[in-house]
Amino acid sequence: MAIGKYDPEKIEKKWQQNWKDSGCFEVEVDPSKPKYYVLEMFPYPSGKIHMGHVRNYSIGDVVARFKSMQGFNVLHPMGWDAFGLPAENAAIKNETHPAEWTYQNISEMREQLQRLGYSYDWRREIASCRPEYYKWEQKFFLKFLEKGLAYRKDSPQNWCPGCNTVLANEQVEEGLCWRCDSEVEQKDMEQWFLRITDYADELLKDLESLEGGWPERVLTMQRNWIGKSYGAELTFQVKDMDATIDVFTTRPDTLFGATFMSVAAEHPMVEQLIADADNRDEIEAFVNNIRNMDRIKRGADDLEKEGIFTGRYCVNPVTGQDIPIYVANFVLMGYGTGAVMAVPAHDQRDFEFARKYGLELRTVINPPELHAKGEVLDEASMEAAYADPGVLVNSGDFDGMENEPAKKAVVEHLDKSGLGKMAVNYRLRDWNVSRQRFWGAPIPVIYCDKCGVVPVPEDQLPVLLPENAQVRKDGKSPLPEMEEFVNCTCPECGMAARRETDTFDTFFESSWYYMRYCDPRNEETPFSKEATSYWMNVDQYIGGIEHAILHLLYSRFFTKALRDNGFIEAKEPFANLLTQGMVLKDGGKMSKSKGNVVDPNAMINEYGADATRLFILFASPPVKELEWSDQGIEGAFRFLSRLWRLMEELEETLSPVMPTSADAPKSDAAKQLRFKEHDTVRRVTRDIENEFQFNTAIAAVMELVNEMYGLKDQLGDEPEALSSAMATAVTLLSPVAPHVCEELWQALGHADHLAVQPWPAYDEGALVKDEVTLVVQVNGKVRGKFQAANNADKDEVEKTALEQENVAKFIEGKTVRKVIVIPNKLVNIVAN
Repeated sequence: MAIGKYDPEKIEKKWQQNWKDSGCFEVEVDPSKPKYYVLEMFPYPSGKIHMGHVRNYSIGDVVARFKSMQGFNVLHPMGWDAFGLPAENAAIKNETHPAEWTYQNISEMREQLQRLGYSYDWRREIASCRPEYYKWEQKFFLKFLEKGLAYRKDSPQNWCPGCNTVLANEQVEEGLCWRCDSEVEQKDMEQWFLRITDYADELLKDLESLEGGWPERVLTMQRNWIGKSYGAELTFQVKDMDATIDVFTTRPDTLFGATFMSVAAEHPMVEQLIADADNRDEIEAFVNNIRNMDRIKRGADDLEKEGIFTGRYCVNPVTGQDIPIYVANFVLMGYGTGAVMAVPAHDQRDFEFARKYGLELRTVINPPELHAKGEVLDEASMEAAYADPGVLVNSGDFDGMENEPAKKAVVEHLDKSGLGKMAVNYRLRDWNVSRQRFWGAPIPVIYCDKCGVVPVPEDQLPVLLPENAQVRKDGKSPLPEMEEFVNCTCPECGMAARRETDTFDTFFESSWYYMRYCDPRNEETPFSKEATSYWMNVDQYIGGIEHAILHLLYSRFFTKALRDNGFIEAKEPFANLLTQGMVLKDGGKMSKSKGNVVDPNAMINEYGADATRLFILFASPPVKELEWSDQGIEGAFRFLSRLWRLMEELEETLSPVMPTSADAPKSDAAKQLRFKEHDTVRRVTRDIENEFQFNTAIAAVMELVNEMYGLKDQLGDEPEALSSAMATAVTLLSPVAPHVCEELWQALGHADHLAVQPWPAYDEGALVKDEVTLVVQVNGKVRGKFQAANNADKDEVEKTALEQENVAKFIEGKTVRKVIVIPNKLVNIVAN
């Protein structure tokens, strides 16, 4: 057929419809084939895709198409993270219902993604706001409740008055809500939690199995978030009160140097400690101020240390000294016990605090160099805490011990009197899954005055979110005011009861969606074991580094919890993780306020989906930031046009052969093209498999096209060489620019889809050249080059090198002392 003009819009529409009609990317469980599950993090349906989406999904699509052509049964699904604050706030702003807003946006974004030609199995599409999806997470919650993994407790929470909901610590930035910038308050509320801490050790240990598959940076972030530390739990008696305060410390060796105690503003003992204080109002004002501070900021090393004396003392269990108790801004309830034994001579935060408030410093760990001279660290002259190893002093019977063995010895001593024991502590805290917003999955519990908290029976699931609710402009959930939703019958006693009006944190939905993709239309179970046993775990997961902690940690927890409850067999959700870099423009992150947003639709309209994909994959390695360039996408379009013109020019010459099929070249030009063709297959395969270096893989295909242009006029008698090379170029480029490559494949005379063709193989024999270029050096400097037979005789190589005209000039009048030959590469002549 005549190939005609390169018309991206026409070609792309044609092949998108063709793939849809043929079910080209639809897959089922097939134990006869190896599986490969590639997944990009599903998007929040904002209404428009941005270039960050295009980069993320283009990376995943190349992997999916590449693996499919390698013979894998590839699962590559897409869906929508559709519940949560963003959709609800946007709907309120636009004076529409969250459901209407969300479904409209899903429709628009689906159309945008389909325009880019991604190889999704759209039959598996899910939206987390659909009852057929959240029904199953309600079932999971009931199972967790039954097993004691879900529980309800009263605790201080980050409360955003602008969004009218609880925020996770990570959603508080500089004391403000990450969504609306309202000042965050602390509010005591009864909330539902999941016991993620029960899995702390397993979550930490199993990170070892992800080494090599996950970025080291992400593994470190997860380890730090779990925050396992070994130490001791010590008990301090509060003076003149029938009460004790427990502290966790990793430095029991410094206990003799504890000269005051610091407690968190949220510590449950604070109210009792200050009950009789003369300045109680002042202390309460300080406590309230600290409770409303950004917790991340409170834990920062550079925070200015502030505190207030409670008026109470506790007793150091080894010195018997009365030490003052302070409320301090740098102590967090979320770590340890919320109380810290302060050792200012050996902890920098305590040192700064003690200097500010004139509190005692006592040296108990002496630097080895001073100890050897019989000297002791002078507290008065200290400019910073001494936190390095040393020898115990001023520590009673433990004087003279090295501080590391002293840690155990001190705790064993305290254990005998019931004042201390060895302990392990975690930074990780249980997951608060309650949200006081409308647009989320209802938590399936009922409150009965007689029976208490009652789980909704499974045969009554899903508890439907009433989509006829009128959302409020202030963001408060309308659910508590909807009698038809709240009022119900207790399933145990039949009396009048009330439904829970909180909804699940949106991370609840995103923690298991990848499992539902395995069996998305199952109406009897969330997914069959047959499906998850075959498809899970995800072989390649792709998404932004901003999800390195919460989403990934919660997903890992969900996988383990569902495994223990008999739903799946997998231990980890994602075998490999790629965190792609951001797309920048003019050196900054794209944003509407900066006026530097590039609209993917505009790029597709002007240059086509293939050129858009090609540029976004060619401009930078996927893990690096990508600077948008108008010239870059124009260059991508020019390359595809150049490839098209080459096909136009050779159309009458080319025949429908398979890639790398020209195996008997006669002329030097054919041999040269065959070498380049096979070398390109080798390089592209290596670069895609080796950390997805798409930019260098694309560059290799460009070089092959250049070679074809340069040699085509010399291959009139060997058209099979050009046919093979063209088939190879089009096949190798197809995961990146699938539409134009399908069209060119068809133009070559092939009937089947290119997408289902096998990935080309290269012949090692084709990479062996008849002749090689050797570089000649004289005394380490390049003085010439010459052609020689591959693996030529060493003596012949030496002779030819010495005869080179330029070489002879530089050794004239000198004695050749040595000739070093590196076969097929280099001749180095030493002469003086």
